[in-house]
Amino acid sequence: MARTPRRTPRILVVDDDPGLLRLLTIRLRSEKYAVEPVASASAALEAVSRFRPDLVVTDLRMAGMDGIGLLKELQRRWPGLNVILLTAHGTIPDAVLATQAGAVAFLTKPVEKERLLEEVRKALRTSGLAEVVEDWRDEFATRSPVLEERLARAHALANTDAAVLITGEPGTGKELLGHAIHRASARRDRPFEIVDGGALLADAADAELAAAIERARGGSLLVQDIDELPPPLQVKLARLLAASSGALDIRLLATSSQRLEDLAAEGRVARDLLDGLAGVQIEMPPLARRREDIPLLVKQSLDELARATQTERKTCSPEAIERFAAAQWPGNVRQLRAVVRQVAAICSGPVIPPELVDDALGRIAQVPSFDQARDEFTRNYLVQLLQLAEGNVSQAARLAQRNRTDFYKLLARHGIEPESFKGTNP
Repeated sequence: MARTPRRTPRILVVDDDPGLLRLLTIRLRSEKYAVEPVASASAALEAVSRFRPDLVVTDLRMAGMDGIGLLKELQRRWPGLNVILLTAHGTIPDAVLATQAGAVAFLTKPVEKERLLEEVRKALRTSGLAEVVEDWRDEFATRSPVLEERLARAHALANTDAAVLITGEPGTGKELLGHAIHRASARRDRPFEIVDGGALLADAADAELAAAIERARGGSLLVQDIDELPPPLQVKLARLLAASSGALDIRLLATSSQRLEDLAAEGRVARDLLDGLAGVQIEMPPLARRREDIPLLVKQSLDELARATQTERKTCSPEAIERFAAAQWPGNVRQLRAVVRQVAAICSGPVIPPELVDDALGRIAQVPSFDQARDEFTRNYLVQLLQLAEGNVSQAARLAQRNRTDFYKLLARHGIEPESFKGTNP
């Protein structure tokens, strides 16, 4: 399969001296780098989300936040993004401080052009953002600074082997982000395996997980709804986290719609697993926090539908777009895409009118959220099992193919008292 051409490396240059900022920009652009010049640390932090640089070159001495402060903030938000520090006050203490803070190079101004370019080339070779295929994030249509920050963080993490926990409401794109991290990594040509933690059957879960781990060797393993894994498998994954850099050679990615810290406090998530995933977390924003993306997402969905059905692409009237943008989306992007496909399918003309959108939104207004529907189904299912077993928890757990301890936790979570079902089976 042909590899997508690699993009031009992007360098963010930060200096409050206009003359030097212009000189550095000219020098780097002459080497065919894409360069974004900014005059302050605050502007740099905003630019990283938008520009997605592979490297930051910043002055050390600046008004407001200085270069060390900027370096630390960049490391906190985007681990793996390399930083070169420049200063006109080159002293040994400055160099030591810069190195201890994590700068990949410390150069004294005025910097010779060849020395600058040499350090830039070295930094790009080891940057967490270097040499990433351009299409790694193609599935994300966005102009949202919030989502751009999350994507930039994912981009910076891609070429590390750190385990990543991706959280967020259902439908926000957690699995898409996991796949994007894999595509942006050095493992992109190796296997990408997905395991649904909530779908593993108790009597076969260990074998299914073991088989997925074996298939994922050298690549990435994404565990969806990791909090739904049976407790013994949570412990097994915690051990995998500890050994992932060794013989197993697997990058672990995980998703959850809930806060694992809260679940661990309730005893529903193994503490060892939480500790292994606590280092790197990315929270996907709900659609309500990125409404500016709704027109883009509608267009993307219509484009995809036209390609899939090999039909002429439909468009939305401005009024229909307004309806989409103003609606509540408890199911987030997944729900938005489903409604777009629905109205496009029933629209007889080339332009989707607002009335069709109103009808579709009216029909889904009474539909519960994914979490509400899942909880309702689970509670009804548990009630039916206890009725069949006449309140015998061990028998009900066997019918559900879950262990007794896990079954008791499910009952407690949904507020069900097994004693109330004694003698209910006619």
